[in-house]
Amino acid sequence: MKLTELFEVSEKTFSFEFYPPRDEIAAVDFGLNIGQLIKLSPSFVSVTYGAGGSTQSRTFDLVDYLKNRVGLNTVAHYTCVGSTRSKTLEDLKTLRKLGLQNFMLLRGDPEVGSKYGFIPCYDGFSNATELISFAREYIDGCCIGGGAYPEVHPESPSAEIDMKNLKKKVDAGCDFLITQFFFDNKRYFDFVARARKAGIKCRIIPGIIPLTKYAQLERFVNLSRASVPPAFLEQLESNRYNPDAVYKAGMDFAIRQCRDLLMLGAPGLHFYTLNKSRATVEIYQTLMVW
Repeated sequence: MKLTELFEVSEKTFSFEFYPPRDEIAAVDFGLNIGQLIKLSPSFVSVTYGAGGSTQSRTFDLVDYLKNRVGLNTVAHYTCVGSTRSKTLEDLKTLRKLGLQNFMLLRGDPEVGSKYGFIPCYDGFSNATELISFAREYIDGCCIGGGAYPEVHPESPSAEIDMKNLKKKVDAGCDFLITQFFFDNKRYFDFVARARKAGIKCRIIPGIIPLTKYAQLERFVNLSRASVPPAFLEQLESNRYNPDAVYKAGMDFAIRQCRDLLMLGAPGLHFYTLNKSRATVEIYQTLMVW
């Protein structure tokens, strides 16, 4: 089912993001964790795509498995890093032959070790807008999603320019948006209000990541420029050597964050699971009985 069709009958959706296991041991862990998450009957799941297509075959295999063996409504990520237009067309047609209707089309991160940031491939795409426009022209019957940054894309010089670029992306053929994770709900709702004012009418689903280990703090903040509410940050700092206390603080915060988002009108939640089940299952189950 296309997500646009799902959105017509579902006021709120609950979805999970996975990445392809890197080896056999990770695959076993992944199998155990995905088993727990599938029991929650998500609205859809998405599968990430490695930088430069580094996990392409594993991404395609996992997409095929989740869609055609497990029977989940599956979204395939695809990036323009290292892909020519001819390769992109071939790849997207391959995914369509697997029965995929839903795509998350992203520029992607620069290749690991790159000193010059993102460099477009020869005869490739410079950004997600170009990739989305290409897919919309050449791939029939697909629903296309894009990324959004409530606290501004890390490479954007300003919020105004970031919003103009997002509007171009949506106008190119984007049917829905999923945001980068954040910890301050006000940033999300302010972002949605600015998007609506800019003429962006599609569904904007908030991305959620439970921060349950102190070591995650710096990495997550650097990755997304996400601001952390002072009271929550103080809790994490004061318990940095107490993993159990950090886990509890992170879970309590994530549950409150999700409840607040839903209560104030967010159209669902998209969980960045990191291929783990415990935190996401606990949060989701709490929300379902709330």
